[in-house]
Amino acid sequence: MKGVKDAKKRGRSPRERDAESMNENMPSPDPRRSSAALDEARLRQQAIGVRLRQMFDEVVNEAVPDEFIEILRKADNRSSEQG
Repeated sequence: MKGVKDAKKRGRSPRERDAESMNENMPSPDPRRSSAALDEARLRQQAIGVRLRQMFDEVVNEAVPDEFIEILRKADNRSSEQG
């Protein structure tokens, strides 16, 4: 198997061979550690989602200003006169 790896490396520049050998020597990630990181990311996303829903509900429940309602009425009247 080593002969195959050496044959593959021969056609590459020294920089590519060095990068490849560095990757081969890297320790594999600890599954427990990546699982904890994923759990933390999920919790963070969940907290963001909860806060976004709260903000949306606050905006939806805000009172509409009277001036805005008047503008909408005028627009509706113009639409019904034209159509």
